Amino acid sequence: MELLEFEKPIVELEDELNLLKEKSVSQKIDLSGEISSIEEKLVETRRDIYDNLSPWQRVQIARHTKRPFMLDYVAKAFDHFTELHGDRILGDDHSMPGGFGTIAGQRCVVLGHQKGRDLKENLKRNFGSAHPEGYRKSLRLMQMAEKFSLPIVTLIDTPGAYPGIGAEERNIAEAIARNLREMMLLRVPIIAVVLGEGGSGGALGIGVADRVLMMENAYYSVISPEGCAAILWKHRKFAPEAAEAMKIAAPDLAKLGLIDGVIPEVPGGAHHDLGAAAMAFRSELVKRLEELKALPTADLLNQRYEKFRKFGEWTEA
Repeated sequence: MELLEFEKPIVELEDELNLLKEKSVSQKIDLSGEISSIEEKLVETRRDIYDNLSPWQRVQIARHTKRPFMLDYVAKAFDHFTELHGDRILGDDHSMPGGFGTIAGQRCVVLGHQKGRDLKENLKRNFGSAHPEGYRKSLRLMQMAEKFSLPIVTLIDTPGAYPGIGAEERNIAEAIARNLREMMLLRVPIIAVVLGEGGSGGALGIGVADRVLMMENAYYSVISPEGCAAILWKHRKFAPEAAEAMKIAAPDLAKLGLIDGVIPEVPGGAHHDLGAAAMAFRSELVKRLEELKALPTADLLNQRYEKFRKFGEWTEA
């Protein structure tokens, strides 16, 4: 598994512990005291590191190549999923799959960003950066959900919408802007969950929701830390300082009231235990769906409108 820089002290202690255990068995020496001491130090080191993660360290976890992606959560947390394809205008976008799903007996429409595990899959998924067709397909599916009175679940995990010439020619800005407008008016519950990266308009294009949740080690930002550092500090090496200043991590966004909840992960991140992450994700999602289903449609739309109108408000002491 890919090792992150701040995790090296943990791995060094794990290696030391394994060597002691092997030596104890192979040479039949009682090293229980030393082993116990290393185990205690390992527990303490894990706690010190994982309980005090900086925003930049959370960004690194959010980008981990082994981190669960959208379809991993769909496979583990949903009871059934049938994918639908195409935007009915130009084509399909494999970086944004979507379709009908069932969770805890509730039928819904599920869509989101999907990254790849290797180069071949990343080329197919375009590294999780959707084209205009992806946003138009997602809007088609959401309008279908409204037609059949089904709640919508969007799963966000993208560094940003694809910024290439082809995407600009096919009007990526209009596709995202239309989604923002239409999602605000959809007469069914919408829940958005940021699984890993929540980058810029690419994330917001499916992020207008009644409840916005984040996995504990995800981030949500108008620009990447590297992009912000390049603008403000003139060099991307200041990305850690930018991540701290922008308040892009889930705990900070929850304190600011910009998201509605944080879904816990095991220490070190969801890639250490997909089962536990999917269970926490499913539990929170089912709870929020039940909460929103109880609201009359007029109240749902009013609350959604007020939620986004409040963003950016501030007071002076």
